[in-house]
Amino acid sequence: MRFGILMTSALILLITVSSSTKHRDVHIEALSELPLSGKNEKFGFNLNDYHVVKATIQPNQFLADILLQHKVDYQTVAELAEQAKPVFNVRSLRAGKPYYILNSDTTDRADYFIYEPNAISYVVYDIRSKHVVMTDRQINRVQKTASGTISSSLWKTMMDQNLDYELAAKMEDALAWSVDFHHIQQGDLFKAYYEELYVDDKRVGVGELHAAYFRNSNNDYYALKYTNHKYDGFYDLEGRPMKKVFLKAPVQYSRISSRYNLSRFHPVLRRVKAHLGTDYAAPYGTPIYAVANGVVTNAAYTKGNGNYVKIKHDKTYETQYLHMQGFAKGISSGVQVKQGQVIGYVGSTGLATGPHVCFRFWKNGKQVNHLGLNLPEPDPMAKEELPNYFITRDSLKSILDQIDQVPVIKDQLVEEEDITS
Repeated sequence: MRFGILMTSALILLITVSSSTKHRDVHIEALSELPLSGKNEKFGFNLNDYHVVKATIQPNQFLADILLQHKVDYQTVAELAEQAKPVFNVRSLRAGKPYYILNSDTTDRADYFIYEPNAISYVVYDIRSKHVVMTDRQINRVQKTASGTISSSLWKTMMDQNLDYELAAKMEDALAWSVDFHHIQQGDLFKAYYEELYVDDKRVGVGELHAAYFRNSNNDYYALKYTNHKYDGFYDLEGRPMKKVFLKAPVQYSRISSRYNLSRFHPVLRRVKAHLGTDYAAPYGTPIYAVANGVVTNAAYTKGNGNYVKIKHDKTYETQYLHMQGFAKGISSGVQVKQGQVIGYVGSTGLATGPHVCFRFWKNGKQVNHLGLNLPEPDPMAKEELPNYFITRDSLKSILDQIDQVPVIKDQLVEEEDITS
């Protein structure tokens, strides 16, 4: 009987829509919110049991702005926000992200607010009990291989093959200490064995990179992932860590626009002035990374350097990063930083003609050309660990060696992972 009444109501709404274009959108939206019979499972609810409003967070819109429209008072919003802090702070709501309002009775306040921060997770705010839970959906992990021949850069080649930029970033991270990606050549080769993540048959990102290979100037470089209770990282064929004490460069996806040169003609001062650093050109706002662990000794501004950061790594080595657009959060004198930590963003402050970072390197108090240095190596893997590592190495290397050295993407197998909180 109830279903018949609902169908009759729906027909009346449709007739109204047909006869009045002025209210068409309102009536269609109202129709979509009517509770229906049967099952429509999502977020652990049968949505057919509720009046459902789906929308997206608008710019400068807060939780109170949304819930007040659904008869939720300020006191309840404040209590809900407080309860949410350990799980998902309401201050983290972002414009453009989807949310749902579930209400079993539209004459009363809403029952649930559900927010999706990404394709994998969703947060349920139970307005009645003021209880907040974040849940991860079931993830399908598809193991894939890919390969290609470099056209101009690793990033561009992978984008041309419709490979994800996340994979390019993971490849660079794994090989960055061995391959100078600012000097790769047309015809160089790459291979990757990795996983892609799927939720409900929809691709949501790149998972773990298991192994990577790069051929540069007829040199072969392997980066193989090895993880146990003691080790977690990428290693070469002999079990040496791929991660070195110093990164090759402080920025990704950049190019060298000016090298260390004692007799360079300065483009701003218009006179010969020694250039004691290496310039890496990159778009405004590109993250700048600390090339090694250390302590910030300066984070300041000068007329020539613009915004700059200087880091002391040990008794021997120091590095400096010039012309920043701005500093990363928390970067100031005396702060300890880790290798790969973002310390600022590419800009053109000070004496600079365009966006770049001038990277300077000190050894024993003297500025030197870091590209010509034989920098210290990390500690090797323990000998007693090598037999176990070689088993993993042989398996991963076999997969890489069997990948065609032409542009190709292959699916290999699917594993399911059910993550709940």
